Amino acid sequence: MASVRIAAQLSKEEILKAVQQLSVPELEQLIQEIITVKAQRQHPSLSKYETELLGKINQDIAGDIQQRYQVLISKRRNETLTEDEYQELLHLTEQVESHQAHRLEYLAQLAQLRQTSLTNLMTQLGIQPAINV
Repeated sequence: MASVRIAAQLSKEEILKAVQQLSVPELEQLIQEIITVKAQRQHPSLSKYETELLGKINQDIAGDIQQRYQVLISKRRNETLTEDEYQELLHLTEQVESHQAHRLEYLAQLAQLRQTSLTNLMTQLGIQPAINV
């Protein structure tokens, strides 16, 4: 998509209205870019690598996957899960665990870069350990 740069003053409400028109993939990409901008503003001396790691650490699993995963977890708890849904849950669990493992790798890289422990880094960033259901 080609874009044109224009100078404009938009209210938060106008920006939100524009954001609501984005597709889910476009929205996820925008969120990633906003997180990167926030990290750069909070820590203007961050290296590009640190900024990239923070962006990856803060990247959530796709909303539709998370939502379906939660639905299937609920059905499992209620013992209403079909065999097909069970297989889907296994597949989604692999995706969620893979996402969490990558996130942990990025956290470990950032901790090493900052010469601190993983626990200290998570505390500094306000990150709680993932709770498996």
